[in-house]
Amino acid sequence: MEESSPEAYEATHVHSVYNAIAPHFSSTRHKPWPFISSFLSSLPPGSVGLDVGCGNGKYLPVNPRLHIFASDRSDALVRLARSEQKKLLASPPQVVVADALSLPYRARSVDFVICVAVIHHLSTRERRQEGIRALLDCVRQGGRVLVYAWALEQSSSRRGWDEGSEQDALVPWVMRSKGKPEATFQRYYHLYRKGELEEDVEAAGGKVLESGYEKDNCLLFGFYPMDALAINAQNVPVISLRR
Repeated sequence: MEESSPEAYEATHVHSVYNAIAPHFSSTRHKPWPFISSFLSSLPPGSVGLDVGCGNGKYLPVNPRLHIFASDRSDALVRLARSEQKKLLASPPQVVVADALSLPYRARSVDFVICVAVIHHLSTRERRQEGIRALLDCVRQGGRVLVYAWALEQSSSRRGWDEGSEQDALVPWVMRSKGKPEATFQRYYHLYRKGELEEDVEAAGGKVLESGYEKDNCLLFGFYPMDALAINAQNVPVISLRR
């Protein structure tokens, strides 16, 4: 990394990029992913949850029986989420600017968390584990977390990565605007090899229950070790992560 710290590197290759491309990025991200919609639709009415890294907020109206508090590191995307989703929600959306490693929520305060395409933007393994730990810290006993991250094994995808590829990559976002020259922005991604996300969950204090793939992303289910919480198995927080 050329920048002096992971924070500086992410500021250059993640945060500033999403602020620059926010309207163009949002225009390509209107359709909710089926698995996430199914997850949200399966939750009991009245459940309270978080959407960490909400982007344009497209998951906020999926299940109107839920109470979702959303956040994103990009203030440009937060403004878009507020303006776009207020047209679809009965009350103004609760969306704030927040870093995924420093969430403004009380510990053990929510029933569920979704975190889509965020963890893979953290540029060191320690920071990725810290990000997962921050999500786990928010859910109550018996709560669930759903996380998506890009997988390394994508040989059948147009992205073209496979097991032998580098795991840390700068992925171009080409922005074309009428009457303006084409602009290319480089976004940092960590591509998770098979089994790596499971390892990070366990290092963060969770235990994997299930793992899988969907459209080149990976999914895990996990929960806190029982000996760390001294609670019975029916009250253990559950984490769901997708690569």
